[in-house]
Amino acid sequence: MKKDRLNVYFDPILTGELESLAARRKVSKSQIVEAALASYLSPDGADQREAAIVRRLDRLTRAIERLERDLTISTEALALFVKFWLTTTPPLPDTMRDAAQAKGRERYDGFVEALGRRLAKGSTLTKEVSEEGNRSSTNQ
Repeated sequence: MKKDRLNVYFDPILTGELESLAARRKVSKSQIVEAALASYLSPDGADQREAAIVRRLDRLTRAIERLERDLTISTEALALFVKFWLTTTPPLPDTMRDAAQAKGRERYDGFVEALGRRLAKGSTLTKEVSEEGNRSSTNQ
């Protein structure tokens, strides 16, 4: 089949990338440019790109919905725990208040330190619970 010859100009960086790709794929630069141009000019090329974008957006939407659901569950669980704890914990007598506040600050500092270590390691309670659930379901 007869082909027309075209002289085109490319940015030197793009030319280098084209030469590199042609060498890796062991095809001519003309074949790569011809395929790219055919794809660009194809009437359904835009539809294919749009469909790919829509699929990615759908995946992102589902992921965000899962995150929102998980955040709602976590927030509700924490709020319920705090409400339960506050309603069942009796108030301290005035004589013990200072010692209890000092102990509370010490425990809180330890809690923040432990939280920082766990997050730095990438370890979360959610992952641990999930892994334990997976182990127990395979043992049954």
